[in-house]
Amino acid sequence: MSRMGDVLAGFHAAWEFESDSVLIRYERGIRTPKLFQSLVERRVPLEAIAGVTLTPGKRGTVALRIELRPGADPLLEAAAGQLKDGGDPYRLVLPADKETLAEYYADELRAQLKQAGPADEFLVAAPEVPLQFKAYDGKASFDGETVRFRWFWTGASSAKWKAGDQSFPVAELSGVEWRSPELFEGHLRLLRRDSADAQPAQADQDPAAVVFGLGYGPVHESLPFAAAVLAAVRKSGPLAAVPAAAPRRDPADIAERIRHLGELYEAGLVTDEEFSVKKAELLAEL
Repeated sequence: MSRMGDVLAGFHAAWEFESDSVLIRYERGIRTPKLFQSLVERRVPLEAIAGVTLTPGKRGTVALRIELRPGADPLLEAAAGQLKDGGDPYRLVLPADKETLAEYYADELRAQLKQAGPADEFLVAAPEVPLQFKAYDGKASFDGETVRFRWFWTGASSAKWKAGDQSFPVAELSGVEWRSPELFEGHLRLLRRDSADAQPAQADQDPAAVVFGLGYGPVHESLPFAAAVLAAVRKSGPLAAVPAAAPRRDPADIAERIRHLGELYEAGLVTDEEFSVKKAELLAEL
């Protein structure tokens, strides 16, 4: 950058432009997204940046965004496109009257960029360990070498109780599958090298996965955890491709069908067993 140390402050974050990187410091305010507060700061080397965009925002704002090279950041690799604009840690929202200044810095950044293809290694640091969070069915912890799942009797399935608490050395893993808890049925699944070709079980039945629920496994806790594990796995060997999420039916449609089933049950037109079986079938379609 032409002027080392320049700072551009926006809503929830400030970007400091240095000669070889952009240092992003996040605010710790009540309205600041919890993911930003959890990350504290991110240093993005210029070699990790593929492009820069400046677009109109909502209600008199503009948004300056750094587009990272594929494979450059473990956080975005773990997120796999599931973060919304408001939760994008590389998107700086500014008042519209700062548009000219933002355009200046965007141009300065673009002039420094040299590579846009996939990165051979993670260029942005992973969140620091140790890390832990509570999922719906267990507690996940990671010390940098081993991932551990300790099941909760109130939420874990019988399959997980039968398997017992789990420990996964990083050397035995090939990747991480993270499904946002803001989507239906979020989970964190560890992909193992010895079962790369096996069909994964439902997350609530898989001892290599923890599932999320209301208040359990929120993005700001589970995503940095997933990113840290992914970075450690990448150091130990090649990563496996993350399975595509199976298509799900419209939750609104399923909810309506369950409501109708409940009306039939209340009217005495279906038995207790029929109601339980059919409801389970409908939930399985989500």
